[in-house]
Amino acid sequence: MERGAEKELDRRSKFLHSLIQNKKKTNTEQHDDGDDSTSSSLNRSNVHVRACDMPLPLQNHAFQCARQHLDSMPAKKLGSKLLALALKKEFDSSYGPAWHCIVGTSFGSYVTHSVGGFLYFSIDKVFILLFKTAVQPLNH
Repeated sequence: MERGAEKELDRRSKFLHSLIQNKKKTNTEQHDDGDDSTSSSLNRSNVHVRACDMPLPLQNHAFQCARQHLDSMPAKKLGSKLLALALKKEFDSSYGPAWHCIVGTSFGSYVTHSVGGFLYFSIDKVFILLFKTAVQPLNH
């Protein structure tokens, strides 16, 4: 009886291990093999997610937008306000109002965000906090 339990435990352990390995492989392929040139350039641009409560397509949209704006800025001249404004406008127009963006090389924050609307990441040496808040209509 014990021998059968050990075999079953071993079988399940190997199965779980293979699931974990397949998941890791899938995640690596998703990050390494982008559909377009923007995705592949993002992999070379040192994007690091620091904290996140946001669907992957929105994250990728933020990474692409940030990379595009950083690449258009003069070398060694970070326009943090311009980048923050560009990300805010892009997300307001694409996903509805009340997006906020903080950009810099050093800042502290403590924010409340809507579910699925929080991303804190760095790209190169720039840190970006992008988050959404709920909008309540004013009752007069």
